Amino acid sequence: MQFSTMSSLSPVQAPEHILQLLSKLHRVSLEQEVAIADKGKVFSSEVLDDLENIHGIEGSRNAFDQLMLDKFIALDADKCQFVYQLINAMGATNVVEAGTSFGVSTIYLALAVAQTKAATGKPGIVIATEKEREKAEAARKYWAHCGDIVEQQIDLREGDLLETLKAGLPRVDLLLLDIWSSLALPTLKVVQPYLRHGAVVLADNTISSAKGYADLLSYLQNPKNGFRNMTLPFTNGLEMSVYLPGSQ
Repeated sequence: MQFSTMSSLSPVQAPEHILQLLSKLHRVSLEQEVAIADKGKVFSSEVLDDLENIHGIEGSRNAFDQLMLDKFIALDADKCQFVYQLINAMGATNVVEAGTSFGVSTIYLALAVAQTKAATGKPGIVIATEKEREKAEAARKYWAHCGDIVEQQIDLREGDLLETLKAGLPRVDLLLLDIWSSLALPTLKVVQPYLRHGAVVLADNTISSAKGYADLLSYLQNPKNGFRNMTLPFTNGLEMSVYLPGSQ
């Protein structure tokens, strides 16, 4: 199989049809974000504030879900490339993605996991999560278009991720949190018993949505919980935490 890179600056190696699909999906995602907000990247906390003014606190989440039902709002391309590179550097083979949406970032995770599995001979899987049936169906179509190199690496769990992640997890190398900020800490606590020593937890938009992530960040920054973390200087912030229990 012939492999290409996305550009001279990108670490991603994949068949050309996958690279073309990723470029297209990122372009559509950016166009949608600009249409939602007058900034280059939608800030969920700001959108929620607007919705709360219209629908109240109770109705804002449903309204937000409806607004985002047909929106990609994919993890930024440079962040996807970083996670891809990190998986290869770690030799990670078991990855959990909390918040799959249309499955754009999942393609990067699957490509990287396929490479580390081939290099190390270890088994592994990308466990993806999505509560919206329409998004899950669309994601599966994109993965099928990519072919076995992506599709065979993914276990997509539909429904409430706080339930679907309760059982059947392997020893996890990396957890990607790209979800509603109020769900981030509960999700981490569900997955934490499965994290291996040295596992990495990534959370997106921790600068722009710092208010929403306050509980998660407080938990990660408390040494008693076993994490060592820093905020990476990507657009809107990307929190990187390494799980080192017992190293206070």
